[in-house]
Amino acid sequence: MEIRPLRYFVAVAETGHMTRAAEQLGIQQPPLSQTIKALERELGVLLFRRHPRGVALTDAGRLFQVEALRMLQDMEAMKQRMARVANGEVGTLAVGFTSSAAAHRFVPEALRAFRREHPGVELQLRENNAAELTEALAAGRLHCGLLRVPVARPEGLIFETLLREPVLVAMPSDHRFALARSKASRPLPLARLCEEGIILVRRPGAPGLYAELLALCHAKGLRPRVVAEVDRMMTNLNLVAAGVGLSVVPASMTGVHAHAIAYARLADGGQLDAPLTLVSRAEEDNLPAQHFAALLRRHASENPGS
Repeated sequence: MEIRPLRYFVAVAETGHMTRAAEQLGIQQPPLSQTIKALERELGVLLFRRHPRGVALTDAGRLFQVEALRMLQDMEAMKQRMARVANGEVGTLAVGFTSSAAAHRFVPEALRAFRREHPGVELQLRENNAAELTEALAAGRLHCGLLRVPVARPEGLIFETLLREPVLVAMPSDHRFALARSKASRPLPLARLCEEGIILVRRPGAPGLYAELLALCHAKGLRPRVVAEVDRMMTNLNLVAAGVGLSVVPASMTGVHAHAIAYARLADGGQLDAPLTLVSRAEEDNLPAQHFAALLRRHASENPGS
């Protein structure tokens, strides 16, 4: 059933007069009468009784008036909902992040700001490593992601550096390097780091922050000894706390296992740092995702040192 006959019917029911209803609707009276008769034929009931002063609803007409008003109200509500969707005020936003990206205070602050500005958007948050987040974005299972150094750059994805921060050496708090530094906070030379077993966070064979660390070591003629490769930063720090080896982590991770891990600057780390990278789809049509990306860029530009 079309919406137009319902609007015509309600106008006639409320005015009780064909001519006045036609004037209210801005149409001629004959087309209105024809529409009402066609509606009655379609329903198989008489909706109005005609009398010299106008029309009156039949019992069937009164029942149909309730249904017609409900349908028109539902249609109007649907239009309003779709208008909110068109403006990006409602919908779903699937965001992925690595544990090290989530540890930076910028990320929870940005998520809180987005919730305040877009309370009607459902946020779906997923944590994974950089490689799997990138794959999920390329496959369309996520709208955007926050990670550190990209491990792959599939076609159709955009990688934007929002912020950068230094990397620190993480070591067990009872390690001799940590104890030697207890009275003098000096940076740890890269060569000293390579004397110890190093834990890497990466998918084997994939580039990223830890591939950059290895490349830096090799460029200086150093041969680091890798004792473990793990998928996640938190696993990395758990192993450091357990005394398995040393690692390098973004500076924002220093609050993790503060009782068991000591953190030190890397003396000759060169250009080694930890970016915070936004990954999004090049042809993203999800408006909440577009709004979220714009908010991230705005907050990063307003707080470059956060």
